[in-house]
Amino acid sequence: MPPVMHAPSPPAAAPSAQPSRPLGDMGVIRTLVPYLWPPGELGLKVRVVVALLFLAAAKAANVTVPILYKLAVDALAGEGEAATNPVLAIPVGVILAYGLARVLSLGFGELRDAVFERVSQRAMRAAALNVFRHLHGLSLRFHLERQTGGLSRVVERGTRAIDSLLSTMLFNIVPTLLEILLVTAILWRLFDWRFALATFATVAGYVAYTVVVTNWRTRIRRHMLDADTKANAKAIDTLLNYETVKYFGNEGFEADRYDKALRVYEDAAVKTQSSLSLLNVGQGFIIAAGVVTVMWMAAAGIVAGTLTIGDFVLVNTYLLQLYQPLNIFGFVYRGIKEALNDMEKMFDLLNVEREVEDKPGAPALVTAGGSIRFEAVGFGYDPRRPILKGVDFTVPAGATVAVVGASGAGKSTLSRLLYRFYDVTEGRILIDGQDIREVTQASLRRAIGIVPQDTVLFNDTIGYNIAYGRPGAERTELERVAASAQIRGFIESLPDGWDTVVGERGLKLSGGEKQRVAIARTLLKDPPILILDEATSALDTHTEREIQAALRDASRGRTALVIAHRLSTVVDADEIIVLDQGRIVERGTHTALLAKGGAYAALWTKQQQAAERIHLT
Repeated sequence: MPPVMHAPSPPAAAPSAQPSRPLGDMGVIRTLVPYLWPPGELGLKVRVVVALLFLAAAKAANVTVPILYKLAVDALAGEGEAATNPVLAIPVGVILAYGLARVLSLGFGELRDAVFERVSQRAMRAAALNVFRHLHGLSLRFHLERQTGGLSRVVERGTRAIDSLLSTMLFNIVPTLLEILLVTAILWRLFDWRFALATFATVAGYVAYTVVVTNWRTRIRRHMLDADTKANAKAIDTLLNYETVKYFGNEGFEADRYDKALRVYEDAAVKTQSSLSLLNVGQGFIIAAGVVTVMWMAAAGIVAGTLTIGDFVLVNTYLLQLYQPLNIFGFVYRGIKEALNDMEKMFDLLNVEREVEDKPGAPALVTAGGSIRFEAVGFGYDPRRPILKGVDFTVPAGATVAVVGASGAGKSTLSRLLYRFYDVTEGRILIDGQDIREVTQASLRRAIGIVPQDTVLFNDTIGYNIAYGRPGAERTELERVAASAQIRGFIESLPDGWDTVVGERGLKLSGGEKQRVAIARTLLKDPPILILDEATSALDTHTEREIQAALRDASRGRTALVIAHRLSTVVDADEIIVLDQGRIVERGTHTALLAKGGAYAALWTKQQQAAERIHLT
């Protein structure tokens, strides 16, 4: 019988760097609450309680204002209780009480804001810091998949949204609802259920209309925000690649791409404004209908002799007093929905799982010489396309091992795995016998220093960038490592010296200058393990020889893994490993590999011939 053939299993997808599911409005609020009521922060909790007490006091004072206004009107008109009460017949006291009530309402409101501001700012600070730390804890894969401009915009809007949500919800929505309940109860108590019902129905209709239309508008605005984020990300991306744009003369092409993104935003913004106009017109109609209804009932009561002019003024004042926060309610509700949406995008980042994470209770790495062991390591950024296949070699403590090979052979992937930017999919990596997946990432990275092929600098001073290797280092230490990296003379020749700003990503420095800064920065860190990833690729031949000597001195007594394309830089390595398509095809010293006449010898001959052609040219 022929064997039964099974369809091959589909390849596994690459790990995702996205949150499992959106938080939703209630999820956002639950995430925010701990920032407002932080455990162990008694002072902040007291501020929250005091602010709520001031809020209640402000509304209590505010609802007495129309009553005092009614008493003053009746006293002047000689109607109601003022016609028989000699105290109320003199409106001076009532007017003073009216003024006091308004002052108290304003004063309690300002005190509430002042007391709560610390809570609001602390919540913004804590949330932003938490997201910032989480972003730095995410894998390199996440940051390669996300555009930095769009990501920074999400965090910026989310942080601002916390203050917006707190100021609108706690100091507009809650007080307005409290005032509506108080006014409805007062109208029922002073007049009858019809006044209370008309007022409540107006408010309920206004709120329902606002919620329905605003939810519709939120979808439109979300599209507008997405378009804004994409346009901003495109602008930042093209500015970060300013030189590349200039190299290919693609200014017009980039402007067209940006204009297309802006056109999408323009159309979405027009729809957003049109829907806002529709919302405002409907809100105005509902409020006008409610005011007319209640005033008509009050006027009928005056004609019938059951109500006074002061009662008419009281009803009208209450409605106008409610109209103002209700009018704001439209903006407030929209603000809340927008803030919740912005905060959801920011807090969703906290739900992105860390692809590389310390195990619970993981110990710190203990280095004793810094020997490195790649043990049958297999890895691929996408499981469908393996990069390393059974790579197995050892870098003894204090030795220098070089890895060479053609572009795409997997050389730089070794340094990323050693730094644990990714975890191996097969085999393991050991440092002094310790699996790097079993120790903390912080201790692992403290033990390793790297001079990368593509050096990226902070947009700060050259002194700051070198000192980044060990923040707080003395100037004498910076001068020492700068001299070792052959860059001290260059720094001191600059008009601003160590205070020279290097520009975005170090744009103001040449490639060689940036790499020398990176070398100085790593020397300042003084780690037991060094990774040199094409560390001198951007240097001229003379400078390369000088820095190679400095790097040999820096490597003395340390374990060094040198990743190189230019073979002339690794001839002194204790062992040279040749990678080809993710596999080790040769290994040995420079002399032994040349004598073997294999892949290394072929690469060496090819590079020497290329160097001779350049020299003759």
